[in-house]
Amino acid sequence: MTPRRDARPPVRRAHARRIDRRPPLGRVVLATIVFGAFILIGRPALGGAGNAPAAGSESTFRTAGASQRALDPGSPAGTNEGPAATPAASATANPDSTGSPGPTASPTGPSAPIGTVRNVYAGAGAGMFAPAVAGIPERVYVPDEASGTVIVIDPKTFRIVRRFPVGASPEHVTPDWDLRRLYVEAAFSNRLTVIDARTARPIGRHTVPGPYNLYFTLDGRRAIVLLDSSRSGRDYGGSRQVYFYDRRTWRLVRALRIPYAGADHLDFSADGRSFVMSTEYAGWLVRIDTQRMKVTGRLYVGGRPIDVRLSPDGKVFFVANQSRNGVSVVDPLAMRELAFIATGRGAHGLAISRDARRLFVTNRRAGTLSVIDFRARKVVRTWRIGGSPDMIAVSPDGTQLWISNRYGGTVSVVNALSGAVLKIIRVGGRPHGLAYFPEPGSISLGHNGIYR
Repeated sequence: MTPRRDARPPVRRAHARRIDRRPPLGRVVLATIVFGAFILIGRPALGGAGNAPAAGSESTFRTAGASQRALDPGSPAGTNEGPAATPAASATANPDSTGSPGPTASPTGPSAPIGTVRNVYAGAGAGMFAPAVAGIPERVYVPDEASGTVIVIDPKTFRIVRRFPVGASPEHVTPDWDLRRLYVEAAFSNRLTVIDARTARPIGRHTVPGPYNLYFTLDGRRAIVLLDSSRSGRDYGGSRQVYFYDRRTWRLVRALRIPYAGADHLDFSADGRSFVMSTEYAGWLVRIDTQRMKVTGRLYVGGRPIDVRLSPDGKVFFVANQSRNGVSVVDPLAMRELAFIATGRGAHGLAISRDARRLFVTNRRAGTLSVIDFRARKVVRTWRIGGSPDMIAVSPDGTQLWISNRYGGTVSVVNALSGAVLKIIRVGGRPHGLAYFPEPGSISLGHNGIYR
């Protein structure tokens, strides 16, 4: 017999019958009430999510940071990113040829989201010293480009206590990620001089091509050397201006091509997965993925972008621009300039107050220091401090700003609340990226002291 066209397979009729077997409404309501009561009463006793901090909260950020620091991030074991390990860094080492040829991704956002927290700098408030720096005497380290030396100052007496050679054109003094030593970037000597923080004396060196600035990834696995190349050629890096090293062994992992001249300063996203870097001679900002070590976005801001700092809430970056005489506020996800804050001629160096409410900006050509309120995103003070103010180091208690005068041969000590110049210390030459050490914070992300 030919089956009817509208006849359905038995399995579908059986399934339809099972769906229709619904329990009475009263039973459903009663079961829901009982289950809800169990959840509300039993959850705290079980130590459930009710007591856990929300994702992205300050507590979550601290816990994650502590877990990372409990490991030995400097070890190369388990590393699977980038090319195979190369010989130890040296001036004659051939840069890795597998580096990215430059930005190709659209500036619509990185491959991984940039996290935000309540206060990125919550662990670097006044008095919040890490155990690693216990007993280390406070000193201010001033690199002098002209003499190739580092001047060591006792901040309590304002007196110079030591001076030692480090190589040609030392640019910045950088605390290591684990706060156990400092490095001096001698760009024209292809050298990183290592300083013992406890004795304030040099104890060794690493040979790397043309180091201008030095940073460390949030997990401490990588050291990132910027070359600030203004010309092509192998002697000073050419287009390969961002070098990733294993922080512990100083073996080259990748030399990244940057198509814009003058890789200069950078700062990391809240989660450390990316950073935004300035290129001083080309007017571009570049976003780089720290895990893939590749360019993922770019933004043309014009002028001469210099120093970079992440906002306390982790949402935007502030970028000083020496030619535009102010600071750009940049959305790192869209790679878009949200606002521009005029500060003064030659806006150059940035530093964050200990309470993370204010951003200090040196205006090198104007001889002034501006204060930006993070929440209002506007200048609330501008103080005339004289000289040619360049880089800033904030004292551990947050009351003083130590500022190098790049073309005046001096260091100014400024009251962070009133702008009054407390002391001018003559060091000679061309003082640049000075560092006050130790400072509050659990880790250093590099430069002359970016702490979290």
